[in-house]
Amino acid sequence: MATQADQRLLDLLERWLESLELHIKYSSLDDDSYWKIQPWSEHQRPNLWILNIAKQKTLALRALIQERVKIGDPKFSDALELMSFLANLVGAEHLERFIPVAEAQNERPLNPAAPEITARNAAVTATATREMPKFSGAKRAPPPAATAHVARTERKPAVAAKPPVPAKPAAKAPSKQPPKKPAPHPEHAAPSHEARDQVIADAARLVKWGRKWYELAELIARMAGRPALPDVRRILKENKAAIEKKAENA
Repeated sequence: MATQADQRLLDLLERWLESLELHIKYSSLDDDSYWKIQPWSEHQRPNLWILNIAKQKTLALRALIQERVKIGDPKFSDALELMSFLANLVGAEHLERFIPVAEAQNERPLNPAAPEITARNAAVTATATREMPKFSGAKRAPPPAATAHVARTERKPAVAAKPPVPAKPAAKAPSKQPPKKPAPHPEHAAPSHEARDQVIADAARLVKWGRKWYELAELIARMAGRPALPDVRRILKENKAAIEKKAENA
């Protein structure tokens, strides 16, 4: 009979296999489409041969666990969980070269529907293209009538105007007004209770799926409708015990 540790490992391996199948399907996409298809965390895109090796090893480990369950070995899965915990805590280093978990419900459409142009807009565009631009020139004033007074005025030499004496600028009195306080920015407002509960639920789900604690803040902040990264980190820090308890009971 499978123990709780056996069932946890088998469920985790099933999720990994589903994720690897999606990665193998995504291997035919170009780089631009690959980075849009899922809300990825930062990583190096895995090659197809690495994905195939990961799938083979996952199937082999699942078969080995199932064989140990039939034999009745209750310590095998416990030993695997302890090894995974120690590897992440002591031996492993944070690297970008890993295969992130891909989920079918998180797929994004790569070809969004383009807005349709109505027939009326097309007709207006075509008509506006055919119309010639209209130039509106300013009308010139008619020349003055040739009178004797005008002729005498034109013959007089121009008298140079005296430059005005610049006035001395008055000394400005020092301003005694206090400096204005900057208005508070709306983006620094505390997240709502609904956003806090959503972050806690996301963190518990990711922990159950095997994600590391230091990965949670960036993963959750990238999701749609979640608070900013500093707020997510603060919520995770204040509710770490509640998140771990919720992940164990899920």
